[in-house]
Amino acid sequence: MTAVDERPETAQDDAKGEIGTARKRKEDQRLITGRTRWTDNIQLPGMLHLAMVRSPFAHAKITSIDTEAAKAAPGVHAVLTGKDLGESQGVLINAWPITPDQKTPTHLPMPVDRVAFAGEIVAVVVARSAAAARDAAELVDVDYEELPAALDLKEAAQDKAIAHPDLGTNKSALWVFDSKEAGTGGDVEEAISKARTDGVVVEREFRQQRLIPAFMEPRSVVVDPTGEQNVMWSATQVPHIVRFALAATTGVPESKIRVIAPDVGGGFGGKLQVTPEEWLAWAIARRLGKPVKYTETRSESLLSAHHGRDQWQKLTLAATKDGELTAFKVELLADLGAYVAVVGGGVPVLGAFMFNAIYKIPAYHFACQTVLTNKTWTDAYRGAGRPEATFGIERMMDELAAELGMEPFELREKNWIKHEEFPFTTVAGLEYDSGNYEAATAEAKESFGYDELRREQQERRDRKDPVQLGIGISTFTEMCGLAPSRVLGSLDYGAGGWESASVRMLATGKVEVVTGASAHGQGHETAFSQIVADRLGVPFEDVEVLHGDTQVAVKGLDTYGSRSLVVGGEALVRAADKVIEKAKPVAAHLLEVSADDLEFSGGRFGVKGTDQGLTIQEIALATFAAHNLPDGMEPSIDADSTYDPVNFSYPHGTHLCAVEVDTETGQIRMRKYTAVDDIGNVINPLIVEGQVHGGLVQGIAQALWEDAVYDDQGTLVSGSFVDYTLPTAADTISFDVHHRSTPSTTNTLGTKGVGEAGTIASTPAVVNAIVDALRPMGVTDIQMPATPERVWRAIQTAGANQSDATTSDAQPHFDEGAPNQAPADASSTGTPTEGAGQ
Repeated sequence: MTAVDERPETAQDDAKGEIGTARKRKEDQRLITGRTRWTDNIQLPGMLHLAMVRSPFAHAKITSIDTEAAKAAPGVHAVLTGKDLGESQGVLINAWPITPDQKTPTHLPMPVDRVAFAGEIVAVVVARSAAAARDAAELVDVDYEELPAALDLKEAAQDKAIAHPDLGTNKSALWVFDSKEAGTGGDVEEAISKARTDGVVVEREFRQQRLIPAFMEPRSVVVDPTGEQNVMWSATQVPHIVRFALAATTGVPESKIRVIAPDVGGGFGGKLQVTPEEWLAWAIARRLGKPVKYTETRSESLLSAHHGRDQWQKLTLAATKDGELTAFKVELLADLGAYVAVVGGGVPVLGAFMFNAIYKIPAYHFACQTVLTNKTWTDAYRGAGRPEATFGIERMMDELAAELGMEPFELREKNWIKHEEFPFTTVAGLEYDSGNYEAATAEAKESFGYDELRREQQERRDRKDPVQLGIGISTFTEMCGLAPSRVLGSLDYGAGGWESASVRMLATGKVEVVTGASAHGQGHETAFSQIVADRLGVPFEDVEVLHGDTQVAVKGLDTYGSRSLVVGGEALVRAADKVIEKAKPVAAHLLEVSADDLEFSGGRFGVKGTDQGLTIQEIALATFAAHNLPDGMEPSIDADSTYDPVNFSYPHGTHLCAVEVDTETGQIRMRKYTAVDDIGNVINPLIVEGQVHGGLVQGIAQALWEDAVYDDQGTLVSGSFVDYTLPTAADTISFDVHHRSTPSTTNTLGTKGVGEAGTIASTPAVVNAIVDALRPMGVTDIQMPATPERVWRAIQTAGANQSDATTSDAQPHFDEGAPNQAPADASSTGTPTEGAGQ
């Protein structure tokens, strides 16, 4: 485990300062004890409760809805359908149309005549209690005419059944990046053709299964329309985006909308959404003129809160015979589900810039066909496109190493960007500002005991041990700190990438910090307090952080994409620096010296060469009193800042995983996991360690356990935690976590972001380890999650016929005639599709 500073909260080393100190999180006392305000805790006078009636069918016409029995049930106030609400319910937005011709189905919060996935809302019961509403919901009688459903991703891409008949196709958008056309690299087809003759070409097909964010707190929303403003409390990551979307789609002026995200119990991207439930609560509260509340059940959360991942990846990697990469071709099918979510269509596009990872690849081509199906809509899930990309390239590097007979690390080191080459412009057109892959890898190998484990692995192979040892490698980088607004604009993203902050100096010397970043468990209040305390030289305990309320934090773009620290933290730094600059002339006046004679250090303005001075807190009181200020001087040293980043940030690292695989049963046991992450300068090591641990478990869970499975009727059969295997601490091991620091050159703090790193890196490390253990037996891939059954079947199939063990019988299908489409007879290897609807 990472060594952390265990000093008491009140202790502070003046020489060290707050930044870099392992403070216990100040918000944890109220969160852990429950002395806080979750959305579902909110009770308002006269409040009504909502229950949703959801479709059991993946695709069907609504022929009739009989609500009479439900309306007559005890405690029921109203029962409403899509026809009842009409246009007042608004429409849900897609903020990232990735191509001008993207096909985007209209997404009403509650459809009028047709459902497009199992779990879609068809009626809402309004009652005096949640229990009464749920009971009455059982009495709503809906008749359906079932329609053919588009469920299998590959079949949907071929339009075998149409998810939205009015669109005529399931193909939403084809997004292409080509290094030759972009001027960032060479011709991919030419390089691959040359490698087929003079080098090596590896082609594989990988499946990124569908995942469910499974946050701790189910989604909940309360709407109060009774005041001058309409107030919404919501368990959301994005209160500012929700407010904007409500104003843009319902016609209510933004100034009349207040959105509050109180303490929120996790999100992982799953609460980065404008949801049908929020829009319906809004419309119904305004229609009835009464406060309403809706809190989903866990089953509803798994069924209808957005899902993540869900891709087929067809990858072609070309290299010389001595292992120098020459080209990489990526072709994706990405399942959007029934609707194009807020940023759902753009999630694979984020991955487009990361498939090249840390490697110098001369030619690169990326094509992604997004596809509509009759399943729950997908959107960002921890990492959002970057885990999928890292999985693809790191699996391919292992496959290429096996093809060449090279040691996997030797191949990687031969092709990665060397530390002296930074800043480095990649074949995808991004400029990596800093990094040191060699140092992170060397530390990881030493801590992991890489050479010793390789020797043990060979010994087990030599004695044909039924329990084989596998070693997995993942050397990764990611783009986070979303993002320079001009870059997002060039990608047709509907918002900017800036963040806003305010620092208020109170008369008593305390400091209020207001941030547009909205926390949902990351430790913002602690880390931001540390930053401001260091910058202003005030005690950590004197800083209060306010967030998550659009009337308090008026401007903001919220929390996702590891942007809180590198964008929101930088905005805070700049606001604090403005406070110091505003305080300086006040101090000079009060001390009767020139401002040029002052220096600021440790929270105090001192007169050079003397012991005279005033603390910034004393200046705050003098400014508040305003008894002795020059004419025309503003009696305030408060300051605001809105920061738009100049670049993404690029954390990186090396993760190593050792697993033991029982070849007789398929059982997998994790033996050791080492992670060395370079996230730039660390504000709070304790928070960072927690972020990495949580991220690792989520990535490992994708490799081993989690899978959102639909049957051939479009029913989610993993709709509870009985069936959707969410790991506990008992299912994992203690992680060996280390941090290096190659500071970012694009922000004052030198930070890079950490929230998604563990998830991005761990999945390929685990799968590479499993395949490494079984490769001598002819196994070259295991489709995730690598359950014991799948592992056992792969071993049996490989033993029966190694040459056909992992041949896939279907290929991603792209538009005929589309640029650089995948040929129908292109060769690839992967595991056969397992399970209906996968």
